[in-house]
Amino acid sequence: MVAQLLGLAFLFLPASLVTSTTYEVKINENWEVLYRDTSVYGVLGKAVILECGTTLPDVYIWSFTKPGTEAIKAVVLDLGKGPRIQKLAETLGRLSIISNSASVSIEQLPVAAHGLYTCQAFYDMPGEPIVYYYYVHLTVRVPVSKPYLLMSDVSPVEGSTMWMSCNLENGTGPVRYVWQHETRSGNISAFAQGNTGVINVTDVNRNHTGWYRCVASNAVNSETSNRLWLDTIFGPDIPQIDVTPYSITERGYSALERETVSLLCQAQSNPASQYVWFYNNSQIYTGPQLTITKILRMHTGDYACLAQNTYLNTRSRKTISLTVYYPPDGSPSCSVEPALNHTSLRLLCSWPGGFPSPSLHWSGQLKQLGQNEVDTEQQTNPVTNTAILLPPEGLVSNNSLFTCMGSHLALKQPTECSTRTYIPTAEPVCFAYVTNSKQYLMLSCSWDGGAPKALVWWEGPGEQGKGGQENSNILILRYGTARNGKPYTCYAKHPLLVQTKTCRLTLEAPQLLTRSRVVSVYEGSDVQLTCNLRDNYLPVSEITWFNNQGVDVRDTSKYALLRTSAWANLTVRDTKQTQDSGEYRCTTSNAVGGTDINVTLVVKRHPMPPNVTLVSVMYNSKQRNEVELEWQLEDEEPGGWTGFILQHVWVSERPGRRGSNNDSKEEAEERIGPPVWYQNIIQNPEVRSHTVGRLTPTVTYQFRITPVNHRTIGHPSAAKTPAEPSYNAYPAVIGAAIGGMFIAALITVLLLVFIIRNRNNNPRLHDLLFGSQHSQSRENINFPEDEVVRGSEGDIEEIGGPSNLGPTMPLPRAASPLAPSKTPSPSPGDDNEPVSVTITVKATGS
Repeated sequence: MVAQLLGLAFLFLPASLVTSTTYEVKINENWEVLYRDTSVYGVLGKAVILECGTTLPDVYIWSFTKPGTEAIKAVVLDLGKGPRIQKLAETLGRLSIISNSASVSIEQLPVAAHGLYTCQAFYDMPGEPIVYYYYVHLTVRVPVSKPYLLMSDVSPVEGSTMWMSCNLENGTGPVRYVWQHETRSGNISAFAQGNTGVINVTDVNRNHTGWYRCVASNAVNSETSNRLWLDTIFGPDIPQIDVTPYSITERGYSALERETVSLLCQAQSNPASQYVWFYNNSQIYTGPQLTITKILRMHTGDYACLAQNTYLNTRSRKTISLTVYYPPDGSPSCSVEPALNHTSLRLLCSWPGGFPSPSLHWSGQLKQLGQNEVDTEQQTNPVTNTAILLPPEGLVSNNSLFTCMGSHLALKQPTECSTRTYIPTAEPVCFAYVTNSKQYLMLSCSWDGGAPKALVWWEGPGEQGKGGQENSNILILRYGTARNGKPYTCYAKHPLLVQTKTCRLTLEAPQLLTRSRVVSVYEGSDVQLTCNLRDNYLPVSEITWFNNQGVDVRDTSKYALLRTSAWANLTVRDTKQTQDSGEYRCTTSNAVGGTDINVTLVVKRHPMPPNVTLVSVMYNSKQRNEVELEWQLEDEEPGGWTGFILQHVWVSERPGRRGSNNDSKEEAEERIGPPVWYQNIIQNPEVRSHTVGRLTPTVTYQFRITPVNHRTIGHPSAAKTPAEPSYNAYPAVIGAAIGGMFIAALITVLLLVFIIRNRNNNPRLHDLLFGSQHSQSRENINFPEDEVVRGSEGDIEEIGGPSNLGPTMPLPRAASPLAPSKTPSPSPGDDNEPVSVTITVKATGS
């Protein structure tokens, strides 16, 4: 039966290919074929199941017909031995058979899988077989890809026309398009929608500016494009000018002086407008906001804002008028001045300037108002000054206060000024002085202070005077025309005083004084000569010094002047007897007369210092490179000298040592040229010895010393050659004495031991030395020990023994280098007495 079905399958396969588009199959009339027609939708890349009945057929064949063709191609077949997938299935996706069924599963569905799938199912039923044809129409739907938006003009000009296009790369239709609009504030709305991907926008306006995106949708999915900015170009509109602080007058805007005024210009435009500010048709600033910090009165005028769109090359303009209100500068100025020949007072208050003019009025201690008073409250326009006259009978007392009040609409608070009327506290002051060229004598009189100023005038002898002036007055007289001893009177008048003040000057010729007419000083010192005025003369006199040559003295290295108006001191530096001794003259004069005074300067030389003698000149060692010198003065009275000059000169050199490396450069030059004395300066007058070092041992020198008294040099001493140091035998004598004592002691000890041990053989010798054997007396024998003691100075050694061996022998001591060696003589008359020997040795260094 199965074989029959297989044959039936191959029998009907061509017929089905012919009738696949009409869904009819011609078969033998003894057989009946059943048909099923379905539609299935799949998504690209997804999975889909194609069903072939609800039960598993005995034999089935899946075939595929590509749209637009009539060819039927087998995909899967099962002839009773299991399903067999054909190679064609590889182009239709990952195809597999669902277990226990004839249904086909296709994964990762490609677009090529779109088409008609036919399943021929054969069932081996009892009686006769049944054949089913299942037509499955598979539609593969492609999801819409991410759309992208295009605009014909991303910056359209306001009023123009443009289009937008929403484009897709892939997507199965039908596709629906929605355009969304997002404003700058973030609000999103549907701008347009439809089944077409292109829209036209007519009459573009500024409200169309914003972000646009396109949303494309089909039966599978929905995708949104990236947003695209639409920038509508427009403007500029007529600018709007805002003034801060806000104040409007009939002429426009107003501001108070020194306020900060801000002018903000705004004009709708895209791209943003560029702003240019004009002041009285002159360009002053670029930018939307013009800020004037502390606006001044000079800033009053017309301000125009020009807005321009550089993209469209369009512009608009608006002009406003700004008036600056300003008060007068500072505050009111109050003053008081004399009137009626300094017998009355006038109060003045002035505050000029300002727009509009300020208001002024007086208040204070007013006793009586004159007819010239101005009532500022009754003026139609404010005034800038006002005055009040106080007549003589209405004068106020001293130190009275008057206040002037000033107000202005540009000021929040009124301002005021005050003035007082008072008499000068001091008295009038008079003095005289002379011009630099000594052509004129000036008599000055002043009475400072007071309100108002006092009137001052001069009166002098012989009608020498000058008319009145306020506060101060100067009377000018030609030099030499002033009257000696005659008074010049200055008069001062103040309105608050009934009586007149005076001060007086009496001009006199000057007189000089000095501390001493004769001044003496030692040569080389500085001396000061004094010259004083006897009194404070008028006019002030200048003191002048002349030296002993009659020359006007100026500040130099020789002379120093220290002067004031009343004295002048002359200092003569580094005086010399022949140059500076003589008459010095001090002179002075003024517009009335002159005088002078002489001062004698005596410059003395310092006394000759005493003579000096070298008492010792000796090398201090065998090396002959240092010499010790001692000297003494004939007159030891202090003050006769200030120091010494110690000199030495090269005399000769020992044979065979010429050109020694130890010779100094100076000594080498001395052997070639004339003798040269080299000197050491000793500034301490109390010194009587000195050591000269760094000498050449092979050279013979001579030394001399000269006393010095300030700048006076005494007579040099006789030149002396250094003496050689005496020989020192002290170490040899000490060595010999110690050696002798050791030998003598050793021999004595050996002799005594020998006698004792051989007393039986030589009894007489034993008894001679120690007595008889029966003697009760017994001698103590002490063996001497040698002791060497070194003194603290390291140059004295003492050697001694026990006292029972006899008197100790004194050791030789080193004497002074300059002291002679002495050896004491033995005492006469006793040859057995111990002898004390003193050896004096001159020790020399190695």
